[in-house]
Amino acid sequence: MLASRSWLSRPFRERSTQIFLGVLLAALAVVTLLNLIVPAGHPLHVSTYTVTLLGKYLSFALLAVALDLVWGYLGILSLGHGAFFALGGYAMGMYLMRQIGDRGVYGDPVLPDFMVFLDWDRLPWYWHGFDMAWFAFVMVLLAPGLLALVFGFLAFRSRVTGVYLSIITQALTFALMLAFFRNEMGFGGNNGLTDFKELLGFDLRSDATRLGLFLASGLALALGYVLCRAIVASKLGRVSVACRDAEARTRFLGYRVERVQLFVFVISAMLAGVAGALYVPQVGIINPGEFSPIFSIEVVLWVALGGRGTLYGAVIGALVVNYAKTVFTGVMPEAWLFALGGLFVVVTVLLPKGVAGLLASLRRRRDDGASETPAQGASS
Repeated sequence: MLASRSWLSRPFRERSTQIFLGVLLAALAVVTLLNLIVPAGHPLHVSTYTVTLLGKYLSFALLAVALDLVWGYLGILSLGHGAFFALGGYAMGMYLMRQIGDRGVYGDPVLPDFMVFLDWDRLPWYWHGFDMAWFAFVMVLLAPGLLALVFGFLAFRSRVTGVYLSIITQALTFALMLAFFRNEMGFGGNNGLTDFKELLGFDLRSDATRLGLFLASGLALALGYVLCRAIVASKLGRVSVACRDAEARTRFLGYRVERVQLFVFVISAMLAGVAGALYVPQVGIINPGEFSPIFSIEVVLWVALGGRGTLYGAVIGALVVNYAKTVFTGVMPEAWLFALGGLFVVVTVLLPKGVAGLLASLRRRRDDGASETPAQGASS
Protein backbone atom coordinates (compact mmCIF):
# COMPACT_ATOMS: atom_id res chain seq x y z
CA MET A 1 0.00 0.00 0.00
CA LEU A 2 2.80 2.42 0.90
CA ALA A 3 4.62 1.62 -2.34
CA SER A 4 1.40 2.24 -4.28
CA ARG A 5 0.90 5.61 -2.60
CA SER A 6 4.53 6.55 -3.29
CA TRP A 7 4.12 5.64 -6.96
CA LEU A 8 1.02 7.79 -7.30
CA SER A 9 2.25 10.73 -5.24
CA ARG A 10 5.73 10.96 -6.79
CA PRO A 11 4.65 13.29 -9.65
CA PHE A 12 3.26 15.85 -7.19
CA ARG A 13 6.75 16.22 -5.68
CA GLU A 14 8.25 17.17 -9.04
CA ARG A 15 8.66 20.86 -9.70
CA SER A 16 7.70 20.51 -13.37
CA THR A 17 4.41 18.82 -12.43
CA GLN A 18 3.65 21.45 -9.81
CA ILE A 19 4.26 24.25 -12.31
CA PHE A 20 2.21 22.54 -15.01
CA LEU A 21 -0.78 21.86 -12.74
CA GLY A 22 -0.57 25.34 -11.25
CA VAL A 23 -0.60 27.02 -14.68
CA LEU A 24 -3.37 24.76 -15.95
CA LEU A 25 -5.64 25.25 -12.93
CA ALA A 26 -5.01 28.99 -12.94
CA ALA A 27 -5.91 29.16 -16.65
CA LEU A 28 -9.11 27.21 -16.04
CA ALA A 29 -10.07 29.53 -13.19
CA VAL A 30 -9.29 32.72 -15.14
CA VAL A 31 -11.24 31.64 -18.23
CA THR A 32 -14.21 30.58 -16.07
CA LEU A 33 -14.28 33.90 -14.21
CA LEU A 34 -13.89 35.97 -17.38
CA ASN A 35 -16.76 34.03 -18.94
CA LEU A 36 -19.16 34.16 -16.00
CA ILE A 37 -18.43 37.46 -14.27
CA VAL A 38 -17.16 39.89 -16.92
CA PRO A 39 -20.04 41.37 -18.99
CA ALA A 40 -20.37 40.36 -22.62
CA GLY A 41 -19.45 43.78 -23.99
CA HIS A 42 -16.26 44.09 -21.96
CA PRO A 43 -12.90 43.63 -23.76
CA LEU A 44 -11.83 41.00 -21.20
CA HIS A 45 -14.97 38.90 -21.60
CA VAL A 46 -14.35 35.35 -22.82
CA SER A 47 -17.23 34.26 -25.04
CA THR A 48 -18.81 30.82 -25.00
CA TYR A 49 -17.43 30.25 -28.49
CA THR A 50 -13.90 30.87 -27.19
CA VAL A 51 -14.53 28.60 -24.20
CA THR A 52 -15.58 25.80 -26.57
CA LEU A 53 -12.52 26.42 -28.75
CA LEU A 54 -10.22 26.24 -25.73
CA GLY A 55 -11.93 23.04 -24.59
CA LYS A 56 -11.20 21.51 -28.00
CA TYR A 57 -7.56 22.58 -27.65
CA LEU A 58 -7.36 20.88 -24.23
CA SER A 59 -8.72 17.62 -25.63
CA PHE A 60 -6.08 17.79 -28.36
CA ALA A 61 -3.45 18.43 -25.67
CA LEU A 62 -4.49 15.21 -23.89
CA LEU A 63 -4.11 13.35 -27.19
CA ALA A 64 -0.62 14.82 -27.60
CA VAL A 65 0.34 13.71 -24.08
CA ALA A 66 -0.88 10.19 -24.89
CA LEU A 67 1.30 10.08 -28.01
CA ASP A 68 4.32 11.51 -26.21
CA LEU A 69 4.08 8.70 -23.66
CA VAL A 70 4.77 6.06 -26.32
CA TRP A 71 6.96 8.09 -28.66
CA GLY A 72 9.01 10.07 -26.19
CA TYR A 73 9.57 7.38 -23.54
CA LEU A 74 9.05 4.10 -25.39
CA GLY A 75 10.47 5.06 -28.79
CA ILE A 76 7.35 3.98 -30.71
CA LEU A 77 6.43 6.51 -33.39
CA SER A 78 2.72 5.84 -33.78
CA LEU A 79 1.18 7.30 -36.91
CA GLY A 80 -2.21 5.88 -35.99
CA HIS A 81 -3.15 7.47 -32.68
CA GLY A 82 -5.94 9.25 -34.48
CA ALA A 83 -7.68 5.86 -34.67
CA PHE A 84 -7.84 5.55 -30.87
CA PHE A 85 -8.98 9.18 -30.63
CA ALA A 86 -11.74 8.55 -33.17
CA LEU A 87 -12.91 5.31 -31.53
CA GLY A 88 -13.36 7.11 -28.22
CA GLY A 89 -15.19 9.85 -30.10
CA TYR A 90 -17.50 7.39 -31.83
CA ALA A 91 -18.31 5.70 -28.51
CA MET A 92 -19.35 9.07 -27.09
CA GLY A 93 -21.17 9.95 -30.32
CA MET A 94 -23.21 6.74 -30.19
CA TYR A 95 -24.32 7.60 -26.66
CA LEU A 96 -25.26 11.14 -27.70
CA MET A 97 -27.21 9.81 -30.69
CA ARG A 98 -29.21 7.45 -28.46
CA GLN A 99 -30.07 10.42 -26.23
CA ILE A 100 -31.83 12.21 -29.11
CA GLY A 101 -34.73 9.76 -29.03
CA ASP A 102 -37.86 10.91 -30.85
CA ARG A 103 -36.51 14.47 -31.18
CA GLY A 104 -34.75 13.56 -34.41
CA VAL A 105 -35.90 14.58 -37.88
CA TYR A 106 -37.81 11.33 -38.41
CA GLY A 107 -39.09 11.03 -34.85
CA ASP A 108 -38.01 7.42 -34.31
CA PRO A 109 -37.50 6.82 -30.57
CA VAL A 110 -34.83 4.14 -31.10
CA LEU A 111 -33.19 4.40 -34.51
CA PRO A 112 -30.93 7.37 -35.29
CA ASP A 113 -31.98 9.50 -38.24
CA PHE A 114 -29.36 8.12 -40.63
CA MET A 115 -30.58 4.56 -40.01
CA VAL A 116 -34.18 5.57 -40.74
CA PHE A 117 -33.01 7.31 -43.92
CA LEU A 118 -31.16 4.14 -44.99
CA ASP A 119 -34.23 1.95 -44.25
CA TRP A 120 -32.73 0.05 -41.35
CA ASP A 121 -35.50 -1.85 -39.54
CA ARG A 122 -33.70 -2.53 -36.27
CA LEU A 123 -30.85 -1.26 -34.16
CA PRO A 124 -27.54 -3.15 -34.76
CA TRP A 125 -26.39 -5.29 -31.86
CA TYR A 126 -23.28 -3.19 -31.27
CA TRP A 127 -25.46 -0.13 -30.63
CA HIS A 128 -27.24 -1.76 -27.70
CA GLY A 129 -26.23 -0.41 -24.30
CA PHE A 130 -25.25 3.02 -25.57
CA ASP A 131 -28.44 4.49 -24.16
CA MET A 132 -26.76 4.14 -20.74
CA ALA A 133 -24.05 6.64 -19.81
CA TRP A 134 -21.94 4.23 -17.74
CA PHE A 135 -21.80 1.73 -20.62
CA ALA A 136 -20.76 4.43 -23.10
CA PHE A 137 -18.05 5.74 -20.76
CA VAL A 138 -16.68 2.21 -20.33
CA MET A 139 -16.62 1.77 -24.11
CA VAL A 140 -14.71 5.05 -24.46
CA LEU A 141 -11.85 3.27 -22.68
CA LEU A 142 -12.53 -0.29 -23.81
CA ALA A 143 -12.84 0.22 -27.59
CA PRO A 144 -9.45 1.89 -28.16
CA GLY A 145 -7.89 -0.21 -25.39
CA LEU A 146 -8.93 -3.51 -27.00
CA LEU A 147 -7.76 -2.38 -30.43
CA ALA A 148 -4.39 -1.38 -28.98
CA LEU A 149 -4.17 -4.65 -27.05
CA VAL A 150 -4.78 -6.83 -30.10
CA PHE A 151 -2.68 -4.75 -32.46
CA GLY A 152 0.14 -4.31 -29.97
CA PHE A 153 0.21 -7.97 -29.00
CA LEU A 154 0.63 -9.05 -32.62
CA ALA A 155 3.14 -6.32 -33.50
CA PHE A 156 5.34 -6.43 -30.40
CA ARG A 157 5.36 -10.22 -30.21
CA SER A 158 6.60 -10.25 -33.81
CA ARG A 159 9.21 -7.62 -32.82
CA VAL A 160 8.10 -5.15 -35.46
CA THR A 161 9.95 -1.91 -34.71
CA GLY A 162 11.06 1.36 -36.20
CA VAL A 163 9.67 2.66 -39.46
CA TYR A 164 7.90 -0.63 -40.14
CA LEU A 165 5.79 -0.25 -36.99
CA SER A 166 5.01 3.36 -37.90
CA ILE A 167 3.81 2.30 -41.36
CA ILE A 168 1.63 -0.44 -39.87
CA THR A 169 -0.02 1.98 -37.44
CA GLN A 170 -0.71 4.33 -40.34
CA ALA A 171 -2.20 1.47 -42.35
CA LEU A 172 -4.41 0.59 -39.37
CA THR A 173 -6.00 4.03 -39.14
CA PHE A 174 -6.38 4.24 -42.92
CA ALA A 175 -8.18 0.88 -42.99
CA LEU A 176 -10.52 2.01 -40.22
CA MET A 177 -11.23 5.24 -42.09
CA LEU A 178 -12.25 3.31 -45.21
CA ALA A 179 -14.44 0.98 -43.14
CA PHE A 180 -16.25 3.76 -41.29
CA PHE A 181 -16.95 5.56 -44.56
CA ARG A 182 -19.22 2.65 -45.58
CA ASN A 183 -22.91 3.09 -44.77
CA GLU A 184 -23.22 -0.63 -44.09
CA MET A 185 -21.04 -0.28 -41.00
CA GLY A 186 -23.85 1.53 -39.20
CA PHE A 187 -21.86 4.58 -38.06
CA GLY A 188 -23.35 7.24 -40.32
CA GLY A 189 -20.99 6.76 -43.26
CA ASN A 190 -19.48 9.91 -44.72
CA ASN A 191 -21.65 12.22 -42.60
CA GLY A 192 -20.79 10.51 -39.32
CA LEU A 193 -22.76 11.20 -36.14
CA THR A 194 -24.13 14.68 -35.41
CA ASP A 195 -27.17 16.73 -34.32
CA PHE A 196 -26.56 15.91 -30.65
CA LYS A 197 -29.03 17.29 -28.11
CA GLU A 198 -27.88 16.58 -24.56
CA LEU A 199 -25.24 14.95 -22.39
CA LEU A 200 -26.25 13.43 -19.04
CA GLY A 201 -29.46 15.41 -19.25
CA PHE A 202 -27.72 18.76 -19.89
CA ASP A 203 -28.44 20.73 -23.04
CA LEU A 204 -25.30 20.74 -25.19
CA ARG A 205 -26.22 24.12 -26.64
CA SER A 206 -26.34 25.89 -23.29
CA ASP A 207 -23.48 28.11 -22.13
CA ALA A 208 -23.25 26.31 -18.78
CA THR A 209 -22.77 22.92 -20.46
CA ARG A 210 -20.10 24.33 -22.75
CA LEU A 211 -18.24 25.71 -19.76
CA GLY A 212 -18.62 22.40 -17.94
CA LEU A 213 -17.12 20.51 -20.89
CA PHE A 214 -14.21 22.96 -20.96
CA LEU A 215 -13.53 22.34 -17.26
CA ALA A 216 -13.91 18.57 -17.74
CA SER A 217 -11.33 18.71 -20.55
CA GLY A 218 -8.92 20.61 -18.31
CA LEU A 219 -9.43 18.14 -15.45
CA ALA A 220 -8.92 15.18 -17.79
CA LEU A 221 -5.71 16.74 -19.09
CA ALA A 222 -4.45 17.24 -15.53
CA LEU A 223 -5.26 13.65 -14.53
CA GLY A 224 -3.82 12.24 -17.75
CA TYR A 225 -0.62 14.23 -17.30
CA VAL A 226 -0.23 13.07 -13.69
CA LEU A 227 -0.84 9.44 -14.70
CA CYS A 228 1.79 9.65 -17.44
CA ARG A 229 4.26 11.34 -15.10
CA ALA A 230 3.65 8.59 -12.53
CA ILE A 231 4.39 5.95 -15.16
CA VAL A 232 7.49 7.76 -16.42
CA ALA A 233 8.88 8.28 -12.90
CA SER A 234 8.29 4.65 -11.88
CA LYS A 235 10.40 1.57 -12.54
CA LEU A 236 8.14 0.88 -15.52
CA GLY A 237 9.12 4.25 -16.96
CA ARG A 238 12.82 3.57 -16.51
CA VAL A 239 12.45 0.20 -18.23
CA SER A 240 10.49 1.91 -21.02
CA VAL A 241 13.36 4.34 -21.61
CA ALA A 242 15.76 1.40 -21.59
CA CYS A 243 13.63 -0.31 -24.24
CA ARG A 244 13.74 2.88 -26.29
CA ASP A 245 17.51 3.35 -26.05
CA ALA A 246 18.77 -0.26 -26.02
CA GLU A 247 16.04 -2.80 -26.65
CA ALA A 248 18.38 -5.75 -27.27
CA ARG A 249 20.34 -5.07 -24.07
CA THR A 250 17.13 -4.74 -22.09
CA ARG A 251 15.99 -8.13 -23.35
CA PHE A 252 19.38 -9.60 -22.43
CA LEU A 253 18.90 -8.36 -18.85
CA GLY A 254 15.75 -10.46 -18.60
CA TYR A 255 12.97 -7.91 -19.10
CA ARG A 256 9.94 -8.87 -21.19
CA VAL A 257 10.15 -5.90 -23.51
CA GLU A 258 6.99 -6.76 -25.41
CA ARG A 259 4.95 -6.70 -22.19
CA VAL A 260 6.27 -3.28 -21.25
CA GLN A 261 5.56 -1.97 -24.73
CA LEU A 262 2.08 -3.46 -24.75
CA PHE A 263 1.08 -2.07 -21.35
CA VAL A 264 2.24 1.48 -22.09
CA PHE A 265 0.74 1.36 -25.58
CA VAL A 266 -2.69 0.33 -24.24
CA ILE A 267 -2.64 3.07 -21.56
CA SER A 268 -1.76 5.61 -24.24
CA ALA A 269 -4.60 4.41 -26.49
CA MET A 270 -7.12 4.68 -23.67
CA LEU A 271 -6.02 8.25 -22.92
CA ALA A 272 -6.44 9.05 -26.62
CA GLY A 273 -9.96 7.60 -26.44
CA VAL A 274 -10.83 9.87 -23.50
CA ALA A 275 -9.55 12.84 -25.52
CA GLY A 276 -11.82 11.86 -28.40
CA ALA A 277 -14.82 11.48 -26.10
CA LEU A 278 -14.29 15.02 -24.75
CA TYR A 279 -13.78 16.41 -28.24
CA VAL A 280 -17.06 15.17 -29.76
CA PRO A 281 -19.68 16.94 -27.60
CA GLN A 282 -17.75 20.20 -27.93
CA VAL A 283 -17.52 20.22 -31.73
CA GLY A 284 -20.89 18.52 -32.22
CA ILE A 285 -19.84 15.92 -34.78
CA ILE A 286 -17.68 12.83 -35.31
CA ASN A 287 -17.02 11.46 -38.79
CA PRO A 288 -14.49 9.13 -40.49
CA GLY A 289 -12.25 12.10 -41.22
CA GLU A 290 -10.88 11.79 -37.68
CA PHE A 291 -9.34 8.47 -38.76
CA SER A 292 -7.39 10.24 -41.49
CA PRO A 293 -3.65 9.45 -41.43
CA ILE A 294 -3.00 13.16 -42.00
CA PHE A 295 -4.56 13.92 -38.62
CA SER A 296 -2.32 11.36 -36.89
CA ILE A 297 0.73 12.86 -38.58
CA GLU A 298 -0.40 16.29 -37.43
CA VAL A 299 -0.45 15.02 -33.84
CA VAL A 300 3.16 13.90 -34.27
CA LEU A 301 4.00 17.45 -35.37
CA TRP A 302 2.43 18.84 -32.18
CA VAL A 303 4.68 16.65 -30.05
CA ALA A 304 7.78 17.37 -32.14
CA LEU A 305 7.18 21.11 -31.94
CA GLY A 306 6.57 21.10 -28.19
CA GLY A 307 9.39 18.73 -27.32
CA ARG A 308 9.35 14.95 -27.39
CA GLY A 309 9.86 13.13 -24.10
CA THR A 310 8.69 15.92 -21.80
CA LEU A 311 4.87 15.56 -21.69
CA TYR A 312 4.39 19.25 -20.94
CA GLY A 313 6.09 20.02 -24.25
CA ALA A 314 3.40 17.97 -26.02
CA VAL A 315 0.77 20.19 -24.39
CA ILE A 316 2.58 23.34 -25.53
CA GLY A 317 2.88 22.00 -29.07
CA ALA A 318 -0.80 21.05 -29.28
CA LEU A 319 -1.94 24.44 -28.02
CA VAL A 320 0.43 26.46 -30.23
CA VAL A 321 -0.22 24.55 -33.46
CA ASN A 322 -3.99 24.46 -33.05
CA TYR A 323 -4.15 28.15 -32.19
CA ALA A 324 -2.03 28.88 -35.25
CA LYS A 325 -4.33 26.65 -37.30
CA THR A 326 -7.36 28.63 -36.14
CA VAL A 327 -5.68 31.91 -37.07
CA PHE A 328 -4.22 30.81 -40.41
CA THR A 329 -7.34 29.00 -41.63
CA GLY A 330 -9.28 32.21 -41.02
CA VAL A 331 -6.76 34.48 -42.74
CA MET A 332 -5.47 32.25 -45.56
CA PRO A 333 -7.11 28.81 -45.48
CA GLU A 334 -5.41 27.57 -48.65
CA ALA A 335 -1.93 28.22 -47.23
CA TRP A 336 -2.43 26.59 -43.82
CA LEU A 337 -0.71 23.31 -44.71
CA PHE A 338 2.25 25.20 -46.15
CA ALA A 339 2.48 27.23 -42.95
CA LEU A 340 2.37 24.03 -40.89
CA GLY A 341 5.08 22.42 -43.00
CA GLY A 342 7.24 25.53 -42.76
CA LEU A 343 6.76 25.62 -39.00
CA PHE A 344 7.89 22.02 -38.71
CA VAL A 345 10.99 22.65 -40.85
CA VAL A 346 11.94 25.69 -38.79
CA VAL A 347 11.53 23.81 -35.52
CA THR A 348 13.49 20.81 -36.81
CA VAL A 349 16.40 22.99 -37.92
CA LEU A 350 16.48 25.59 -35.15
CA LEU A 351 14.81 23.76 -32.24
CA PRO A 352 15.55 20.04 -32.59
CA LYS A 353 14.35 19.46 -29.01
CA GLY A 354 11.26 21.60 -29.43
CA VAL A 355 9.98 24.45 -27.33
CA ALA A 356 10.55 22.45 -24.15
CA GLY A 357 14.21 22.00 -25.09
CA LEU A 358 14.54 25.75 -25.64
CA LEU A 359 13.00 26.47 -22.24
CA ALA A 360 15.34 23.96 -20.57
CA SER A 361 18.34 25.56 -22.28
CA LEU A 362 17.33 29.03 -21.11
CA ARG A 363 16.83 27.73 -17.57
CA ARG A 364 20.32 26.15 -17.56
CA ARG A 365 21.87 29.41 -18.76
CA ARG A 366 20.08 31.30 -16.02
CA ASP A 367 21.24 28.85 -13.37
CA ASP A 368 24.81 28.93 -14.67
CA GLY A 369 24.78 32.72 -14.63
CA ALA A 370 23.44 32.78 -11.09
CA SER A 371 26.13 30.35 -9.91
CA GLU A 372 28.94 32.33 -11.55
CA THR A 373 27.93 35.68 -10.03
CA PRO A 374 28.75 34.78 -6.38
CA ALA A 375 32.03 33.25 -7.46
CA GLN A 376 33.04 36.43 -9.29
CA GLY A 377 32.05 38.54 -6.27
CA ALA A 378 34.16 36.38 -3.96
CA SER A 379 37.24 36.58 -6.22
CA SER A 380 37.03 40.37 -6.42
